[in-house]
Amino acid sequence: QVQLVESGGGLVQAGGSLRLSCATSGLSFSTKSMAWLRQAPGKEREFVSAITWSDYTYYADSVKGRFAISRDNAKNTLYLQMNILKPEDTAVYYCAAFTGGRYSSANAYDYWGQGTQVTVSS
Repeated sequence: QVQLVESGGGLVQAGGSLRLSCATSGLSFSTKSMAWLRQAPGKEREFVSAITWSDYTYYADSVKGRFAISRDNAKNTLYLQMNILKPEDTAVYYCAAFTGGRYSSANAYDYWGQGTQVTVSS
């Protein structure tokens, strides 16, 4: 059974930092490209960042230069370091396992975590 469990969300002031983790099990983690997506209230889920099995990274323009995605294959864990947080980063953040297609498409992922709330106050 595949499980993805996010942690590390919380309430932070604008300009602050958070580090999200996504612990996985039942997945061939080291061979999977992984991603973070987020969904703000009243908005569609949007792509944030992805990392391929070979450690190539992709970022949405809105987070480029502020967020950093990484992975630890020995721990089967995905990370998202978020710096210089802005109120518009407030959302539920999901990790997901990529299966193919466009990173921006929700259909590109075959497994999802339950999400972790990030709230950035101004």
